[in-house]
Amino acid sequence: MSTGTVGYSAISNYSRVELLAVLADRATCTIAELTAATRLHANTVREHLQRLEADGHVVRSTERRTTRGRPRVLYRAVLGDPEVSSPIARRKARDAAARGDLMRRVLPGTAPAASLGTAAVHQLDAIIDHLEDSGFDPVLDVEALRLDVTPCPHQAAQAEHRETLCAVHLALMQGVLVEAGGPLRAVAVRTDGLPNGCIVQLARAVSTTQRDA
Repeated sequence: MSTGTVGYSAISNYSRVELLAVLADRATCTIAELTAATRLHANTVREHLQRLEADGHVVRSTERRTTRGRPRVLYRAVLGDPEVSSPIARRKARDAAARGDLMRRVLPGTAPAASLGTAAVHQLDAIIDHLEDSGFDPVLDVEALRLDVTPCPHQAAQAEHRETLCAVHLALMQGVLVEAGGPLRAVAVRTDGLPNGCIVQLARAVSTTQRDA
């Protein structure tokens, strides 16, 4: 099994990607369940979970028991479910928005289209901040709501796991956007014709009013 590592982001180590992939498929997991699913050592799982929690990608809770016995610690991934939220991720989104607002005051020409609205602009701040922290140099096409994240510093080290890597990163980006709050969602990661990178497609969420119209 490859455990290629590039940098220190959530997706830079394939063991963390594995853990996030398992958490994406299950409502909650214990360390024992994650150990069984990934065949990683329990101490390794624990270390990676601590890192993911510190980065705002995983949250923990204590099981509510109705029978005798020690409650288990349960882990969930922050992947866009509004019911699974991380205070660390929310703080990071606020910090990214504050930096973006400052940059736009200093350099007004850097502001995205005003028609997007403040909430969407702040979501873009958050996802660009996340991508840069993950080792990318994203290029934003505001009109198309598209992010070019080529080249990818992770694909060479994890080439045989590209599909899983991209799926997990799409879910993480969706989590970042939901934590930032606003209308934008990450809907696809396109890799066709891109041997070393991808295009992240964003879209506005359809409101209940729009769906019923």
